[in-house]
Amino acid sequence: MNDRNAAIIDEFRANGGKVGGSFEGAPVLLLHTTGAKSGAPRVNPMMYLEDADRVFVFASKAGADTHPDWYHNLRANPEVSVELGLEHFEATAVVLDREERDRVYAAQVARYPGFGDYQNKTARVIPVVELVRH
Repeated sequence: MNDRNAAIIDEFRANGGKVGGSFEGAPVLLLHTTGAKSGAPRVNPMMYLEDADRVFVFASKAGADTHPDWYHNLRANPEVSVELGLEHFEATAVVLDREERDRVYAAQVARYPGFGDYQNKTARVIPVVELVRH
């Protein structure tokens, strides 16, 4: 894990799920995955969208042309755990089909226009993943 992520994770846990810096005021969760190759536990902070009782994350990687490592990990091992505020729950990661993905991604762009910039920077379709609680 890089130092920046480690600092965000520490801040998240010390402040009941709130962080500052570039994430200040944004909804952030910690996604726990299992390494696709290593089998080692991984933790990644990321923005999310909550829609009613559903939670979505976005494999944007800031508009890079490749998917983030955490996305490859959950594709190989879809059973994940999530820290959201003070709550910790187990979930199954489900990649949305294109139609629902487009609807959910548009809702995220409406709230955080930077996600539109991310999609415009890359030829790949940025996946949207629902974290289905157990």
